[in-house]
Amino acid sequence: MEMTRPTLGVIVGNRGFFPDHLCDTGRKTILKVLEEEGIHAVCLTPEDTRYGSIESLADAHKCADLFKAHREEIDGVLVTLPNFGDERAISNALRWAGLNVPVLVQATPDDTSLMTITDRRDSFCGKMSACNNLSQYGIKFSLTTLHTVDPASISFRLDLRRFVSMCRVAKGLKNVRIGAIGARPAAFNTVRFSEKLLEQSGISVETLDLSEVFGRAARLKADDPKLKAKLEEVKAYVNVGGTPSESLTRMAKLGVVIEQWMADQDLKASALQCWTSMEEFYGVVPCTLMSMMSNALMPSACETDIAGLVGMYALVLASGKASAIVDWNNNYGDDPDKGVLFHCSNLPKDIFVDDTIAVDDIPTMDYQAIIAGTVGKENTFGTVVGRVRAAPFTYCRVSTDDFKGKIRVYLGEGDLTNDPLKTFGGYGVVKIPNLQKLLRTICENGFEHHVAINLSQTADAVNEALGKYMGWDVYYHKG
Repeated sequence: MEMTRPTLGVIVGNRGFFPDHLCDTGRKTILKVLEEEGIHAVCLTPEDTRYGSIESLADAHKCADLFKAHREEIDGVLVTLPNFGDERAISNALRWAGLNVPVLVQATPDDTSLMTITDRRDSFCGKMSACNNLSQYGIKFSLTTLHTVDPASISFRLDLRRFVSMCRVAKGLKNVRIGAIGARPAAFNTVRFSEKLLEQSGISVETLDLSEVFGRAARLKADDPKLKAKLEEVKAYVNVGGTPSESLTRMAKLGVVIEQWMADQDLKASALQCWTSMEEFYGVVPCTLMSMMSNALMPSACETDIAGLVGMYALVLASGKASAIVDWNNNYGDDPDKGVLFHCSNLPKDIFVDDTIAVDDIPTMDYQAIIAGTVGKENTFGTVVGRVRAAPFTYCRVSTDDFKGKIRVYLGEGDLTNDPLKTFGGYGVVKIPNLQKLLRTICENGFEHHVAINLSQTADAVNEALGKYMGWDVYYHKG
């Protein structure tokens, strides 16, 4: 999945009895900042209205018509107030455009040396009026960190980046299609979920039975070009170690089938049944294939954990980086703020350490040590084992609550550390402020043991996207 260049609709607020020359310089500044940040802008021009700003009923109609013409492109709307701004024009333009996208309100600060009638902005006050009207109109909006902020400042640029991440999450989760391959493993009641609650939020789930997967794989001929290409792709992706060639061929067949099905069904992410049907009746674990998909920003979750997959995808949208799904798995000694994250594993290659950091911990294909004793080692090749790199990270868990008829989330940020640990699978040591409070919250609220992680710091954006714009019930853990 390629992250496309974001597009924001831009509204320049104006009010006639305030100095409107500020709208000219303000518009030019904001468009320059957006261009420097790699953001495409859809904005009225000085040929459309005075300085390309809006203050009248006619201006609002022009702005709304422009936005409607670019409805499919616009990810969010930036309202900039170089002066007080006309709150009615802003609210009307957004209502009539009917975009239903996130809105960011920015107000430019006054210069205390320029407080005469010629140059005074009063946008400090105007922002409150604009927000009041947006609230009356029922239009959801976001705010900058500072009440007034210079659009050329780093503070605003950080706000802008968070807002763009938020827009990608809110837009990306609406009308997305994800795949469930196989039934929920019988031993994992934990990963039950409500398709209907997800559907209400615009997330559709397409299903495929494992019998169809195995059947289609069996039909692939040894000389199929797609099979040969996938086999080479697997070998190039990770050190295959001592994996038997027959196992590699089975993986490649499985990869061709899944890839074709996802393309046919226009799916952005997938969750697979593994434990233990895949091993017993097909003879491999799908971890490497899932790792490859996640690494390509098409996240893939274990144990048909569809709700967990939604969290993975939200983090991908926010960061543009690969997500993994892991277990909250072990304590780390007696440190109450540290723990061990683990999976068997299908973690994407980009989150592991590499050979420039620690040769002993680089990702390698191996067999699934936990269930090898049950189904035979020869049937469990395909895991990607190694240590996750030390870095700040964001975690997110999405869960559907059938009893309350809502989608619940917890999320937060922490650090993956270099604390010593030798074990198997994919693993890492984490440090999270007041981890014990988070663990109590997980248990008391019946959240699952799986959690999505992403090597980014995007919790603010994901929190607002899922809570404010998706309308989900979010607990944001800040220690």
